[in-house]
Amino acid sequence: MQLTYDSLPQDLSHLGIWNPEESIISIAPAGESNMNVVLRVVTNQRSVIVKQSKPFVRKFPQIPAPIDRIDVEFNFFKLIESDSVLAGLSPKILSYFPQDHLLITQDLGDEGDFSVLYSQKKQLTSEQITSLVTYLDALHRLPVHSFPENREMRKLNHEHLFNFPFQEENGFDLDTIQPGLQELSLEWKKDTDMKQKIEQLGDRYLSSGKTLLHGDFYPGSWISSSGEVRVIDPEFSFLGDQEFDLGVFLAHGDFCGVTESLEKELKSSYTLPYDERLTNHYRGVELLRRLIGIAQLPLRLSLEKKKALMEKARKLLLS
Repeated sequence: MQLTYDSLPQDLSHLGIWNPEESIISIAPAGESNMNVVLRVVTNQRSVIVKQSKPFVRKFPQIPAPIDRIDVEFNFFKLIESDSVLAGLSPKILSYFPQDHLLITQDLGDEGDFSVLYSQKKQLTSEQITSLVTYLDALHRLPVHSFPENREMRKLNHEHLFNFPFQEENGFDLDTIQPGLQELSLEWKKDTDMKQKIEQLGDRYLSSGKTLLHGDFYPGSWISSSGEVRVIDPEFSFLGDQEFDLGVFLAHGDFCGVTESLEKELKSSYTLPYDERLTNHYRGVELLRRLIGIAQLPLRLSLEKKKALMEKARKLLLS
């Protein structure tokens, strides 16, 4: 079954998950998904989320992507079901069709994700910050005996996190994002000391670890459900450095202007010891890839402010 945003009710009516006398009323996109087709299916009895992976990135069809990433997501959600904290902050699995690369989960509502934070016109509440840190703490403490390596998704992420943004001639004209950004980026693309650090960090990212990570812990993976934060989209999850999740988390705190609040909550609620230096290295490369890579954010920052963040990133990486 090949779903699109134009899928008809009859395409989904044959799934065999519906209750007696349940009929589909509407099908619509569920937010701005970067990687997959994600639909909200409303019936006369309930609303569910239907998610299907394709052999490419939905937002950038020219970029191939492993189609089995939905299996990784399924395994992640099944694994955290045993933890009451994580289960309470995640959607419940309703059904899974591996042959169709299709996952059906509970619909947590249509309030949307937290991308609005990038405008800095709205901030996370203290309760939401506590929930996010509590989630990471519980996730990183979860005993895991086996989990898919998710090697191909990591290789895809590695390319756009540690390599592509730092190529001087990568074919991506940053002036289409913001005039002057291309020229500004060259100083960082030519910084051989920093790029050597990034290469070493990239090798570490691809190595195996023992801690279960979300793998993409940023506002696009957090959704609001009755005002409370919930965490979705663990398709980049793997066993690795806990500092990777922490670094990504803090980098987006930098973008959203809530760094101090996140750092304070980590110190008070995150119970595991971690390497702050390594965390800052991952934080620095996440800052840079979001500023000069293809995975852009809805930022409303001047070139001067972007330059300041890029300077901060370099200091974090070279510390």
